Amino acid sequence: MSEAHYNKKFKHFARKLRNNSTDGEIILWKEVLRARQIYGYQFNRQFAIDNYIVDFICRKLRLIIEVDGYSHQFKTEKDKLRDRTLNTLGYHVLRIDEYEVKKNLNNVIRVIATTIEELEEKNKEQ
Repeated sequence: MSEAHYNKKFKHFARKLRNNSTDGEIILWKEVLRARQIYGYQFNRQFAIDNYIVDFICRKLRLIIEVDGYSHQFKTEKDKLRDRTLNTLGYHVLRIDEYEVKKNLNNVIRVIATTIEELEEKNKEQ
């Protein structure tokens, strides 16, 4: 994948966010996304794309996973704009509620697995 959308200007800020992850982000990283645990895909966390820092990205699938905590209840329009921009850049954005990560991780894993399977199928067709 081309790194054309990677924004080096946010590298320091992204590193800071990695060191201050939410509980949901930590759980998802350790239990699901780290070390190619899900279908062998590599994910990066707190990755700078365009003018945004996304929670998790699988660059090969062009899949972004955002863990939405309580504060996102007040940012729905901002999140919609962010998602549209990232979609325009060719990324699929999957939003997951932090509460679900904490209380129903198995279902979250199923949702991520299903999304990966759909993206793999889509990529085969292209």
